[in-house]
Amino acid sequence: MLRHERLSALLELVATQGSVSVDDIVQEFQISAATVRRDLNDLASQQFISRTRGGAVAHAVTYDLPLRYKRDRRTEQKRRIAEGVADLVTPDSVVALNGGTTMTEVARSLATRTEGGHEVAPLTSLTVVTNALNIANELAVRPNLKVVVIGGVLRPQSFELIGPFAQAVLEGVTLDVMLLGVDAVSATHGAAATHEGEALINGVMVERARRVVVVADSSKLGQRAFCTICAAGSIDELVTDADADPAVVEQFEALGVDVRLA
Repeated sequence: MLRHERLSALLELVATQGSVSVDDIVQEFQISAATVRRDLNDLASQQFISRTRGGAVAHAVTYDLPLRYKRDRRTEQKRRIAEGVADLVTPDSVVALNGGTTMTEVARSLATRTEGGHEVAPLTSLTVVTNALNIANELAVRPNLKVVVIGGVLRPQSFELIGPFAQAVLEGVTLDVMLLGVDAVSATHGAAATHEGEALINGVMVERARRVVVVADSSKLGQRAFCTICAAGSIDELVTDADADPAVVEQFEALGVDVRLA
């Protein structure tokens, strides 16, 4: 396991259990106690965890990890989902994307249009509206795409722009489709995010869109998060992976949501 993968897994372990000891981590990851202590000290220096005598406890920010620690999770599922989402987008559309690791994969698929591992005809005359700087950077070199970046205050954990400036710009545009990445989505509680500022801006994007496609791997289905983005009734389609719980899929379909398994 590479170091950044180990740090990501370690953060997730602390977030799940609330506290861990050095011995716990040694047993879990089969690494030396000295390596564990170095990793914990590194994460503590970035204020992702709090060190204790012989271990660490969860820090509030651990539950909303920076994007660099999320990018290696469920990568194959995200790639398949992204390819499925790209197939739903038609040329000459105005498409909105918010931030997140899955949405970064979606942006790449929109730009390259891969199918079965082979590149197909790219989307032409496509306008992409995004509040995520990393996604704008990903698409900036694609001559077939017009990229619109809204203003706002940068949130370093997700690279998303939020706040009243972002809201003001969005209220002046009309979107054909919103490709919405979420932290959680359920038929009962709708789509949600862990950060209130992101939820607000994402909600404005949803309101400005004719069609809303939620993009989420199966681990996020049936879950709840702190702030609601939109009700489940506002979702037109849900693209997820084949590991999705059939019972949860049925709940969405009962609401009229078109569920696509990638």
